[in-house]
Amino acid sequence: MLAIRLVTDPAERDPLVLPVRPAGDAQEHPELVAVARPPAAELADEATALLSMARLTGEAGETHLTLRPGRAPSRLVLLGVGDGGDGDWRRAGAALARATAHETCITLLMPVDVTSEALGALAEGLWLASYRFRMPPTAQRPADGDDEADGPAEVVLVVADPQQHEAALERARITAETTRLARDLTNMPSSVKCPQWFVERIRPEAERAGLTVTVREPGQLAAEGFGGILAVGGGSARGPRLLELSWAPENATTHVVLVGKGITFDTGGISIKPREAMVLMRKDMAGAAAVVAATLGAAAMKLPVRITTLAPLAENMVSGTAFRPGDVVRHYGGITSETTNSDAEGRLVLADALAYAVSELRPDLVVDLATLTGANAVALGKHTGALYSDDDTLAAGFLAAADAAGERAWRLPLPADYVPYLRSDIADLYSAPVQGAGSVTAALFLREFLGDLRERWLHVDMSAPSWAYGDQHELVSGATGWGVRSLLRWLPDLA
Repeated sequence: MLAIRLVTDPAERDPLVLPVRPAGDAQEHPELVAVARPPAAELADEATALLSMARLTGEAGETHLTLRPGRAPSRLVLLGVGDGGDGDWRRAGAALARATAHETCITLLMPVDVTSEALGALAEGLWLASYRFRMPPTAQRPADGDDEADGPAEVVLVVADPQQHEAALERARITAETTRLARDLTNMPSSVKCPQWFVERIRPEAERAGLTVTVREPGQLAAEGFGGILAVGGGSARGPRLLELSWAPENATTHVVLVGKGITFDTGGISIKPREAMVLMRKDMAGAAAVVAATLGAAAMKLPVRITTLAPLAENMVSGTAFRPGDVVRHYGGITSETTNSDAEGRLVLADALAYAVSELRPDLVVDLATLTGANAVALGKHTGALYSDDDTLAAGFLAAADAAGERAWRLPLPADYVPYLRSDIADLYSAPVQGAGSVTAALFLREFLGDLRERWLHVDMSAPSWAYGDQHELVSGATGWGVRSLLRWLPDLA
């Protein structure tokens, strides 16, 4: 990641970045923001004249570069920061990263009254927009300069009191770093990525962070009755796993279980997907990536919340050992489900993990994130997750955290009159109802495995926002790492 330094009076001033805000009620044109270390009067006058000549608005994310040959600085960047809210600063940081992608070092004069939260949001935008995924180096393609991030090498932020903002900058660094990890995990092609690869990729980082790591392989999954994970993973030569991470600080008073769907590739199984729908199915483990990365972030921040994270990992493939439409699956704890669609596999692995969490871990609340249904995008479009919970306070708290983090979610209902859709003639539950409302009925199915904790459960169907189809603000084309930022904003509220 690019380096960000806090200073009071830097020697580096080329290119120099000045923040601009929109016109207010009292002025016609946008104006320069009062900064902690004002530029020379001549430079300030020149920048002010440019505001109207360049037809700038000051809206967040707007950039304008002016060349000043023979003068210092030789390049001046005017950066729109909008109304100065955290979201606008995040957007400004992302735009600045792209506008100065080929620079070695840039210097940004920060407002005299900038809050630590706004500075952290700016840093997040810089770090997230400069992300670029690259395959691991090989002997034929060693790492070189082309593997550098799409952003400047260093950003110098000029503030009145660096010490005041150090903690916020560190939180932003951890948030961005773990979000980038989730993006890396999700972007990795499934020719490389499988359940065992995921475990081996995460184990060393988790152990270094002080987490306890437990991995269940197929034999242990069978012995303990994880029938859903085994059914979904049974068609692949690369067997399933259940990864369990534990962060247990001594001062924790709340225990939360995070569960993330980890289908490392989804063909749809015997209910095979069309080719077009299968191409991006490496992203079907984005929920597992998000909860694992957020747990690493919580440990790095030393959050006083006990967290147990479960990532049921499987590859849903087609073979002579794949589970069939019409099979009855016996889940952890004994509940059975009939499935006539092997492409509705995510809820089967999540059901095992949820039942195990309630029975054996006995947490205060359970949260699951999953790229669960295409119906999420039908209902809410490509940028918004669907949130479900029977607890108004729990739902409101998560939604507020997601909004503050710059991620979008919308609460959808769990209607009682849809519950009969889950009835099966040969099993306890029918896992893939066909009456419509696919995201809702999937959530209702999962709720059946929560036992006494069904009132303390939150489910997010984040299939749509887990992937970006182009660069936009802090998002980069590909995996978004959706959920990491929301969780790291929300988990401290549980302490």
